Amino acid sequence: MKRAFIAVFVVAALPAAAQDLPKVAIGISGWTGFAPLTLAAQAGIFKKNGVDVTIKKIPQQSRHLAIASGDIQCAATTVETWIVWNANGVATRQIFQMDKSYGADGMVTRNSVARIADLKGKTIGSQAPGTSPYFVMAWMLKKNGLTPKDVTVVSIDPNPAAQAFIAGQYDAVMTYEPYLSAVRAKPEAGKIIATTLDYPVVMDTFGCTPRFLAGSAKLAKAMTESYFQAIEMIAREPQKAYEIMGADVKQPGEQFAKSAAYLRWQDRAANQKFFSGELQAFSKDAGQLLLEIGIIKAMPDIATLIDNSFIR
Repeated sequence: MKRAFIAVFVVAALPAAAQDLPKVAIGISGWTGFAPLTLAAQAGIFKKNGVDVTIKKIPQQSRHLAIASGDIQCAATTVETWIVWNANGVATRQIFQMDKSYGADGMVTRNSVARIADLKGKTIGSQAPGTSPYFVMAWMLKKNGLTPKDVTVVSIDPNPAAQAFIAGQYDAVMTYEPYLSAVRAKPEAGKIIATTLDYPVVMDTFGCTPRFLAGSAKLAKAMTESYFQAIEMIAREPQKAYEIMGADVKQPGEQFAKSAAYLRWQDRAANQKFFSGELQAFSKDAGQLLLEIGIIKAMPDIATLIDNSFIR
């Protein structure tokens, strides 16, 4: 009888313990590269490491507002976006790298467009200034002798941009996986004229506010370790992991895996290498372009945007 009583007590206590975990809200989008965070949440990895994470889908152009308001404490976004946020008064620090794009972001054009330089005077559908698609577009245009002022940019998010392009709108659009593959599957609608294989400028990192990092270092470390464990789960149980991550963006696991083939999630060793110079060098180049196209007025101190203590 005593043994049965103890068993009931332990089972009853577990939900209460789970509810007592400290809570953190993270802002992301449906970008394939962010999916390990979804996996860590849905596979119980975050909770196993002592943190109750709520993931909120927030468009990139307004994610910093959610940080500034306190609605979220952390977020995932591209390296140059952290520069924009900090330059505009939203203090944040990157603590680990999530992924590098290897063809997962691209510019799609009509089949009649022979080269990017031919887009002068044409219409490009892209997310708003201050977002990754706009930055990639500006980078590609610059490398081909153009600036955003040489084209007409219409603000549209990556998913509807891909669908609108397939439906016959715009001369070109900027999008990314899993939406880029929708265009990939419709060659009659147009072609992928350039991706991050040609211009390797999309690198995603995870970061939080300095206030959160100062007061909740253990939680930041727990989330970092959870990300690395999610990467290990993908390698160990790919089918299960892809099904979980795919379901979040309404894709079968097999289809999601195809999208994921166009990027590389970054493990601990890759993170340590990236934070030891590559991140700083790219931030300097990205900041220069952001200044040139008027997204920021002054470059923040790169050192204040980075905290590499959690990846050791």
